[in-house]
Amino acid sequence: MAKVHTSKIELNVELDENRVPEKLSWSAEDGGINKEEAKAVMLSVWDSKAQESLRIDLWTKDMPVDEMKVFFHQTLVSMSDTFNRATQDEKMTATMKDFCDYFAEKLELKK
Repeated sequence: MAKVHTSKIELNVELDENRVPEKLSWSAEDGGINKEEAKAVMLSVWDSKAQESLRIDLWTKDMPVDEMKVFFHQTLVSMSDTFNRATQDEKMTATMKDFCDYFAEKLELKK
C-alpha cells in the first residue's frame, strides 16, 4: 500500500487581554509559507453529518476598513470561481459574478 501524504496548514492567533486578535500568522509547509503575517482570515469547513458550514472569521484590530472591503470583494470573486469549478453551474456563476461587480461598484472599489 502506498504511503499517504499528510499536509498541514496552521493558523496562529495572538490575542489581547480582551481576547481580540492582535496578530495573525499562518504556515503551510507544502506551499512554502512559514509564519506569514495576515490581517484577516475566513475559514469555512463543511460538516456533512450536520449539513452545515462551520466558520472562523478573524481580523486584527488594526485591519483597515478599506482593506476589509477589498478582502471581502476578492473573497466573493474567489467563491464564485470555486463554485463554478465545483458545480459547473455557469448560469449561477454569472449571477454571482454580477453581484461581485455590483458589490465593487457600490463600495467604489473599481476606479
